[in-house]
Amino acid sequence: MAKIAETEAYLPDFTFNLILRQEKPLLLPHMDQAKLKQGVLYMLIASFCFALVGACTRLLRDSISSVELVFFRNLIGVLFIGYSVMRRPLQQVGGKPALLVFRGVVGTIALYTFFYSITQIGLAEAITYQQTYPVFIAVFSVFVAGEGLRRKEWMAVILGFAGICFIFVPQMSGGLLSARNHVIGITNAILTAFAYMSIRGLSAYYDSRSIVLSFMISGIILPIISMGIAEFYEVPQLDFIIASYVTPKGSAWLWILLLGVAAMIGQIYLTKAFSYGKAGIISAVGFSNIIFSIIFGVILGDPSPGMLAYFGIALVIISGVMISWQGKKK
Repeated sequence: MAKIAETEAYLPDFTFNLILRQEKPLLLPHMDQAKLKQGVLYMLIASFCFALVGACTRLLRDSISSVELVFFRNLIGVLFIGYSVMRRPLQQVGGKPALLVFRGVVGTIALYTFFYSITQIGLAEAITYQQTYPVFIAVFSVFVAGEGLRRKEWMAVILGFAGICFIFVPQMSGGLLSARNHVIGITNAILTAFAYMSIRGLSAYYDSRSIVLSFMISGIILPIISMGIAEFYEVPQLDFIIASYVTPKGSAWLWILLLGVAAMIGQIYLTKAFSYGKAGIISAVGFSNIIFSIIFGVILGDPSPGMLAYFGIALVIISGVMISWQGKKK
């Protein structure tokens, strides 16, 4: 697998975050504070950009469907990955095509649910649900990969699930539709966890850009199929997967472009952050994404989360930070 320092030219998507976490960062034994501060700054920039992606999605919710957003997001991203491949040919042994396809499909469906949840529930809640994926990775690593968790890691998992409950349970009073939308938000975290875990099995066989490219190509093909089906069949219950194409108009094109560029810049600085600082610290700073999302949500007029939801968000952040620090000690 490519070294962290080499990945800066690859412009991978957000899923490369896990690859970076699975490797020991290429750091000097005594990393000076200046470099650590630089890494923290880069992660804050990345988190702001990822929150901006959510804000653009929120602004576009009345213009185009979340399915269409997945299509444009990946169309913009694949151009940069393609340019990277042209500059530097892929270096890989291959041999796991089924797992590569699985990663692409699951990652795309996760992106479906991510964009949809942002358009249907508050930006803060949607981003918080997405950020619970480390909790599900920890649980799946036990029951799927057979890995063990230490006591503090189980405590972090319990706090994470408690946080989800504090956000989700109050939505039950809003009726089945509200509960459904929040379930889709939680489903996003579960699918994201599976997509990230699949990278573990792929990184030894494929160039990191191939893994990203499989996701982006899937993220172009599947939305085309989804929008094609929507031309003939209307399935309201599956509107997060099947939706008609609507040609963007006016300022919508600007927000789409900003969404794609923000995702790209966020990933560049994410990669830089992990090459400058310790993975545990940098991962913990990444949860500032939630704080930025709350601010964007307020600016865009989202209803303020209730006290229970804020408490749940705090628990999710604490849980994620604990998992990041425990991962650093392994």
